[in-house]
Amino acid sequence: MQLLHRIGLILLWLAAPVVAFAAVNKSDPYLLVLRGVGNIALVVASIVIVIVLLRLGRWRSIAGKLLVMLWCLPPLLMSAAHLKFELRKHDVLAATATEARQLGPHFMVGYSSVPEVARLAEQGLIGGVYVTRHNIRGRTIEALQAEITALQDKRRAAGLPPLVVAADQEGGIVGHLAPPLTKVPALATLAGLAPDEQQAKAEEFGRIHGRELAGVGVNLNLAPVLDLKPPARRNRLDFHTLIGQRAIATDPAVVSTIASAYVRGLEESGVGATLKHFPGIGRVRADTHHFSANLDTPVKELEVTDWLPFREVLSHSRSALMVGHVTLTTVDPDRAASHSKRVVEGIIRGKWGYQGMVMTDDLVMGAIYQHDVCKAVVEAINAGVDVLLVAYDGAQFYRVFACALEGSRQGKLDAAMLQASAARLERGFPTEQARAASRAIRVVDKD
Repeated sequence: MQLLHRIGLILLWLAAPVVAFAAVNKSDPYLLVLRGVGNIALVVASIVIVIVLLRLGRWRSIAGKLLVMLWCLPPLLMSAAHLKFELRKHDVLAATATEARQLGPHFMVGYSSVPEVARLAEQGLIGGVYVTRHNIRGRTIEALQAEITALQDKRRAAGLPPLVVAADQEGGIVGHLAPPLTKVPALATLAGLAPDEQQAKAEEFGRIHGRELAGVGVNLNLAPVLDLKPPARRNRLDFHTLIGQRAIATDPAVVSTIASAYVRGLEESGVGATLKHFPGIGRVRADTHHFSANLDTPVKELEVTDWLPFREVLSHSRSALMVGHVTLTTVDPDRAASHSKRVVEGIIRGKWGYQGMVMTDDLVMGAIYQHDVCKAVVEAINAGVDVLLVAYDGAQFYRVFACALEGSRQGKLDAAMLQASAARLERGFPTEQARAASRAIRVVDKD
C-alpha cells in the first residue's frame, strides 16, 4: 500500500506540469481533441486532486504545499488562456465595416458552429467557408445543403457577395464528403490507361464531383493534386501529406492530360478547381502539416518537370492555385512559398502572368502555425495571395484575422497589393464563364 501511495504521488508530480502545459495552450490546434468537454474534464480533475490532497493533509509539508499549488495552476491558466482568446475574438468581431470590407474577402474558414460562422459571414469578416467531414458527421447531405443555402441567404441580405464554399474532393484517400457523396477512385488509377481513356475517365470523375458538389452548394473544389508522384518512399513520419498516394503520376505530361480533363469536368458543372500544391511537395520528405520543408531543386529543373502541369492546366482553365508551405530555397530561402513575394509576385504573377486566385494551404499546418503566424499573414497578403485558408481548426481564424487587423492598423499591409487582390476577388470564379471556357476548349480540341 505504501508503494502504491508513493507511485501515486510520483504520477501526480509528473502529471501536474503536463496538465498545466495543456491548460495554457488550450487553444492550440494540436489540442483540438481536448476542447470543450476535454477542457472541462481537466479543470474538474485538477480541482478534485487539490481537494483530495488537502483532505490527506498534504498541505502540512513544503513539498505538499508545492504539489497543491501546482494542481491549482491548470484552472487558472486555462481561465487566462480562455480570456485571451475571448478578448482577441471580441477585437475581431468589433472590426469596423471598412476593415471588414478590406480584409474579410481574403479569408476562408472551416467551421463547426453554424451561428458563429453565420455571424462572420454577415459581418463580411470572411469571404469563404470550407466544409469537411465533421460538417456531415451524423447528418444528411441535405442538412449541409440547407446550411450552405442559409449562409448564402444571410450574405445576400447583408448586401455582400456570395461566399466561396470549398471542399476537398480529390478522389481516392481524400474525399472528405464521400460518403454520402460518391467515392471516386484516385486520379492516379488512370495513369496506366491510353491517353484517350485517361481524358474520358478523368472528365467523368470531374463531372461526378462537380455535379454532386454543386448540388450541395460547394462552388470550389480543392483539387486536383498536380505534384509529381515521388519515386521513393517518403519518410515514416509523413502521416498526413501522403503525396505518394494522392499524386497522379511521375510523368508531367500524364499529370497534365488527366488533370486538364478532370478540371473540364468540374467546370462544366459550375464548380471551380484548385491546383495544388505549388511549388510542389513531391520532392520533399517532411510533412508540412507538422514540420518545415525545403525544396532545393533549381528553378530551371522545376520549370521543365514539376511546374509543367501547373502552367498547362492554368492556361486552359479558370482554376485557382494553392501555394504550399514548402520553402523554395533557390528563390526565397527565408520563408515558405505561401507567403513569399519572390514566389507569388515574382514567379506566379510576374513570370507566368497568372492573374487568377491564389490561395494558401491551411495556415493551421505546423510549417506555418508553429512559427510567426502574424508575420506569415502580413507577408502573404503583401505577396499578392488572395485567400488565406484556415481549415483544420476554424477557431484559429480569430488569431489569423487579428494578425491582418493589426498589420492594417500599423500600416504594414501593401495598399496596392490589397487593391489588386480585391479586383481579382471581385471577379471571383464566375461559374457561367467557367462553363463557357470549358466548352470552348472542347470545341477547339474537337476541331
